[in-house]
Amino acid sequence: MAPSPAVRCCKRALNWIPVLFINLVVGWSYYAYVVELCVYTIPNNAERISYLVIFHISLFMFIWSYWKTIWSRPSEPSKAFTLPRVEKELYEREERAEMQQEILKKVARNLPVYTRTAGGAVRYCEPCQLIKPDRCHHCSTCEMCVLKMDHHCPWVNNCVGFSNYKFFVLFLAYASLYCAVICATVVRYFIKFWTKQLPDTHAKFHILFLFFVAALFFISILSLLSYHLWLVGKNRTTIEAFRAPIFSNGPDKNGFSLGCSRNVVEVFGDQAKYWLFPVSSSPGDGLSFVTRLVHIDPEQANSVLQQNGKIPADEDTDPRNNIQHTVDDSKDKSVADQVVSVTVEQ
Repeated sequence: MAPSPAVRCCKRALNWIPVLFINLVVGWSYYAYVVELCVYTIPNNAERISYLVIFHISLFMFIWSYWKTIWSRPSEPSKAFTLPRVEKELYEREERAEMQQEILKKVARNLPVYTRTAGGAVRYCEPCQLIKPDRCHHCSTCEMCVLKMDHHCPWVNNCVGFSNYKFFVLFLAYASLYCAVICATVVRYFIKFWTKQLPDTHAKFHILFLFFVAALFFISILSLLSYHLWLVGKNRTTIEAFRAPIFSNGPDKNGFSLGCSRNVVEVFGDQAKYWLFPVSSSPGDGLSFVTRLVHIDPEQANSVLQQNGKIPADEDTDPRNNIQHTVDDSKDKSVADQVVSVTVEQ
């Protein structure tokens, strides 16, 4: 039974509590650093100004990437991945699971879909009633299928996936930088207050507590950032790190890895000038991905999606440069079972 509108509304409101907590901590840290440290504690104007400039730059980049992560709507599969009307009626009337799979396989042959369930079945989402694209998963919190889903993060009250994964990584990086700036500039006065070289004033509590909080957040965020940078280098999502994607020849945790440099480009884009800014630069549309095992030419993938009404015929394609592929003629030539050898030029 679906929850009532009132329950869903309360649930959505409660989901914002972690975000509110983060914003309250950041707001307090701003007051403690700017007012209690820079205005009341630091006597030297040159030191005060330099600290304020560095602090506000790191804060701006942190807030920018954080709110981009929050307000970027997760990308969802296009209508091309929903069942056509006839097949949908057949699927709903059919009670035998094996026959339902035959219907799904028939539709999947016309889509750039190569991953399967653990049992080898086509990945189908019952709540959304669509065939899941590769790396797509259903989020029960957002109540939708999310392209290249990494995880649902309560601290941003949003799903982290294809549309905002770059922003999320930058958020972790600039949050770490923000905490590092606070720790590096506050530690001198922290020691002075701790050793009683400075008199006990109302600024003492704020500065001591500010250092402890910043150091604690820095350690925890840096560990999470290190993990996600490792995932970027491997071209894996958090879900794929725990459960390897399954292809026609079985599970392969490195199935989407194209080499470290190319993996970085898959997240941050091929123009390095945009890497440090939370602006969209990731290549592709999140519906199909180049893999080490199976590859469909981007123009072919776009042609399939055009036929299913996903994109207009004159839309620019995303040519994945530096990727060569050769078909193994000894295998079945059906699109669903096409096995490809991929070589990536570093």
